[in-house]
Amino acid sequence: MLNYYYGKSIKSFLENSTEEIIGIISLENKFDQAYTQSRSWEQQIPILKQALKDYDGNIYFEFSIPRLGKRVDCLVIIRNVVFAIEFKVGESKYHNNDVDQVWDYALDLKNFHLPSHHVAIAPILVATEAKHSHLNVLITSHNDNLIHPIKSNQKDLGPAINNILSFIKESPPIDTFEYETGSYSPTPTIIEAAVSLYNNHSVEEITRSDAKAINLTKTSTAISDTIEYAKKHSLKIICFVTGVPGAGKTLVGLNVATSHLDKEKGNSSVYLSGNAPLVAILQEALTRDKVQKEKLKGNKITKGHAKEGVKAFIQIIHHYRDAYLIDKKPPYDHVAIFDEAQRAWNKEQTVKFMRQKKNQPHFTHSEPEFLISCLDRHKDWAVVVCLVGGGQEINTGEAGISEWLNAIDTQFKDWKVSISPNLIDKEYSAFESIQKLKVKGAITFNENLHLSVSMRSFRAEKVSSFIKSLLDLNLEESRGCLMEISSNYPIVLTRDLAKAKIWLKEKARGTERYGLIVSSEAQRLKPLAIDVKSPMNPVNWFLDGKDDVRSSYFLEHVATEFHVQGLELDWACITWDGDLRFSHEGWKTYSFVGSKWQNIHSPDKKRYLINAYRVLLTRARQGMIIVVPEGNKEDLTRNPEYYNPTYNYLVNLGLDTI
Repeated sequence: MLNYYYGKSIKSFLENSTEEIIGIISLENKFDQAYTQSRSWEQQIPILKQALKDYDGNIYFEFSIPRLGKRVDCLVIIRNVVFAIEFKVGESKYHNNDVDQVWDYALDLKNFHLPSHHVAIAPILVATEAKHSHLNVLITSHNDNLIHPIKSNQKDLGPAINNILSFIKESPPIDTFEYETGSYSPTPTIIEAAVSLYNNHSVEEITRSDAKAINLTKTSTAISDTIEYAKKHSLKIICFVTGVPGAGKTLVGLNVATSHLDKEKGNSSVYLSGNAPLVAILQEALTRDKVQKEKLKGNKITKGHAKEGVKAFIQIIHHYRDAYLIDKKPPYDHVAIFDEAQRAWNKEQTVKFMRQKKNQPHFTHSEPEFLISCLDRHKDWAVVVCLVGGGQEINTGEAGISEWLNAIDTQFKDWKVSISPNLIDKEYSAFESIQKLKVKGAITFNENLHLSVSMRSFRAEKVSSFIKSLLDLNLEESRGCLMEISSNYPIVLTRDLAKAKIWLKEKARGTERYGLIVSSEAQRLKPLAIDVKSPMNPVNWFLDGKDDVRSSYFLEHVATEFHVQGLELDWACITWDGDLRFSHEGWKTYSFVGSKWQNIHSPDKKRYLINAYRVLLTRARQGMIIVVPEGNKEDLTRNPEYYNPTYNYLVNLGLDTI
C-alpha cells in the first residue's frame, strides 16, 4: 500500500482553497517544511485547478514511490487513466533528466504497483515557463499502456490531459480505493537495495511480498536466528545459503549485515566479497547517497569521510585477509558474510599469490582455511555465512564449496555446520565433503537456507531455468521454458550489432540501464569495435548517467563476466564470440592465444567458460538481445563456421530474430 500527503476527489480539490490544500500537505509532510516547496505548491495548485476543472476523478499530492525513495508531485486518476505529473516550477526547458524522472515514476508504478499493471499510465512533465508544449501521444513497443512522457507548459496541461483521454481506449474506470490500497511489491537492483538497507529500511519494505518470494525473508530470519543461537550458547557455526541466479543471495547478505551493525549488541557483522567490481560499485553508491543526503540536510561532508563508514561495512575479502594476517587479534566482527563463497581461492592459488605478491613464504592455507581461522580466534562465539552460487565459478583457482567443508572437517572440528539441502546438488560439487561431515553428525539441514525464486527477473522467474537448460543443451526443456517467459521477458536473436543497439535503446525507458556484455575470452570481436582488453571502470559503467561517455548507456565500453557478476542490468546485449561453440557432441571451448583459437582441454577451464556465459545470460532483469556475428570467410579467426552452429542452435530453440 502506497501513501500520499493529500488525497481527495477532484471536486473537493476544486472547492478547497490553495491555503487549505497546502495546510493538509504540510501536516502530513512532517519531515520537509522547506519554504521553496511551499512556494512550488502555491504555483502548482492553481495550474492543476485550471487543468482539471472539467473532470471528475481523484487527485493525490506527493504520492510515494518507495523503491526510488521519492514522491511524484501529483497523481491524478480520471476515468481509466492514471496521470503521473511532475512540475518544474520556473523552468523554461524540458531537460532530459527531468523527462527520465517522471518516466521512472510511471515505470515503477507500472512494474511494481499491482493496480497499475493493467491500467493506462500517462507521465507528464510540466516546465511551467516553457514557450512550447509537446502534446503528441506516442506509445512504445512494450504494449503495456504506458505512453511516452508528455511535455507541457503551465497553460497546456488541460489540453495535454484531454489529448491523452481521447487517445486511450475506453475501458472500465479505475476503482480509486483499490488503487490507493493496492499492494506495492518492488524488486530493486542490488545497488538500490544496498542503499535502502544501509538507510535502515527492512528487506520487506523494498522487495516483493508475494508468496513465491517469501523465503527471502525466511532466509534472512534463519541466519539471524543462527547468529543469536551461536551468541547465546557460545558456539561457532558456519552456514551455507544457496540459490538460483538472481534469487537474492547478495541481498540476503546485505540485509543480515545491515541488521547487525549495532556495536552495543556485540554481534556486529561485515559483508565480504572477492568480487572487486561489486564491492567498488556498492561502496561508491552508498558513499554518493550519504553525501547527497547530508547535502540536503545542509551538512557538508567530504566524500572521503563518507566512504570510511561504508568501507567498514562492505569490504573486499582480500583486504580483510591481509589485515588479519598482520593483526593476530580476533576480528572486531563476530559475524562474517562471504558472498560468492564458491569463488574463494584454493590452497595452491592462495599460497602462490601470498608468496609472489605479499612476500609471505610461510603461508600454507587455502583462503577458506585462513578466513575461518580468523573468526576462530574469538574465544566465545562466531558465525560465518557463505553465500553460494551454483555453477558460477569463473576463474582459475576458485575452490568451490568443498574447500570450506574440508577445512571444517580437518581443522575446525568444533564448528557446527548448517546448510541448504540443495548444496548436495551436483552443480555445487560438494556431495562427498557433505557426506563426510554428515557421518560425523556435524551437519544440520535447513530448507530456509535455499532461495528458489529469481528476484532479478521480476518479469519472468523462469529465465534462470531457461538459461540452465540452454547451456545443458536440453532442447525440449529450453523450448518449454521459453514459451512460458517470452510474453513478459523478450529474448531476441540477431547477427547485427547495430540492430541490437537500436533494440536496446528502444526497449529501455527512463533511466533503465542497458549495456553490452561479453565473455572475457571474446577476443575476436574487435572488428565490431568490441575490445575486452580495453580498460573500463565498472563504477562509471554501472553508476554514471546518460551524459557520461564512460557509462553503459553509451554502448562503447563492454563489461565481462568479471565486471557484472552479482550485479544486473535492465536490458542487456550479449555478443557471442567463437570461444564457446555449439556442437551436437557438447559445447566446444576455445581460448584465443597469439593469432589463433586454441582448444581448452582443462575440465576446470571448460567449466569456467560455460559458467561465464551463464553469468552473462542471467544479468538482464527485463529482457535481452543476443548477437551471434556472421563471421568473415576472409578472416580465419572469424570463420563463419565458428558462429553458424551456435546461431542455428539458438534459432532452433525458438528465439525471435531480427
